[in-house]
Amino acid sequence: MDLFGDLPEPTQTQTSAPLQSNEGNDDQEVSVKRKASDEEEEEEPVEVKRVCTEGLPALRGFVAARRGERDEMQDAHVLLPDMNSLMSAQPKSVSRLSYFAVFDGHGGARASKFAAENLHLTLAKKFPTGESENLEKLIKKSLLDTFKQTDEDFLKKASSQKPAWKDGSTATCALVVDDTVYVANLGDSRAVLCRMEQTEGAGQKKPVTLCLSKEHNPTMYEERMRIQRAGGTVRDGRVLGVLEVSRSIGDGQYKRCGVISTPDLRRCQLTRSDRFMILACDGLFKVFSADEAVKFVLNVLQTGDGSEQDPGPDWDSDQVLDSACQQLASEAVRRGCADNVTVILISVSFTK
Repeated sequence: MDLFGDLPEPTQTQTSAPLQSNEGNDDQEVSVKRKASDEEEEEEPVEVKRVCTEGLPALRGFVAARRGERDEMQDAHVLLPDMNSLMSAQPKSVSRLSYFAVFDGHGGARASKFAAENLHLTLAKKFPTGESENLEKLIKKSLLDTFKQTDEDFLKKASSQKPAWKDGSTATCALVVDDTVYVANLGDSRAVLCRMEQTEGAGQKKPVTLCLSKEHNPTMYEERMRIQRAGGTVRDGRVLGVLEVSRSIGDGQYKRCGVISTPDLRRCQLTRSDRFMILACDGLFKVFSADEAVKFVLNVLQTGDGSEQDPGPDWDSDQVLDSACQQLASEAVRRGCADNVTVILISVSFTK
């Protein structure tokens, strides 16, 4: 059984060949320059094989945040298109790391702020290094350990306060390792991917929305059973009639009732058919379905009549992408969402 919930590959052949999986891909094994002593340079040239950045997707992140009708902005976010600078070392087979995250706080902003400031730093320390034969297994372990450590560190800090902090936060984090995105999430914030698929007959493409995360709320059977086994109850769709999510960072008073900080993990290889990812708190998805959010962004990106076709050649300018992100968040508020709304739009583009 695989370690992650893999998402489907494109079902149609693309005009530009998508990147294949790392296994057996000779195109990703290229000779690179390396530092060498004079003696080494006189020896027969040695080919060092590793994944190079050429051919990897270019990622750009844009964020829009709205307080809504709440008294306080309790959301937090992180955009790190290049995470390599935080790494003391990493597997030789990895060329680039990117990290994007949305944290939706409740009961205060301290848990979401703490997670935004610390989770990626902990991940950088726990990420596998050196030669890694089972890289995917080690990435999974590093993500699970990072969430556990972040939760424990916050709870330790929260319990030391007078009075103790009762803040909690959801988390949806996208870690992009070369051309593969690993999404770790807990709570009800979400991540979705827009992929353009070829239609039968005419050469047009239609958008397909891939869900990269899984919501955790007490009404779900497995979540409710875990809470009840721990001695908690679910009333009115909430833990003890109060907490809306069944997994979170923080919420120390509910940890004994079966609320956990173990994230759901999913993996998806990015292809030339992919256009963008959306990471957002439930403030967006209370008034947008995943499909509606993707189509709304596509409509803003269109340079033509707004039909659901592949965006035009100018769709990926920073100005247009930022506008799409801002308009999506503003539209959520206009539709009546009274909650905080935070949206991260991540463009995915491959060089020709």
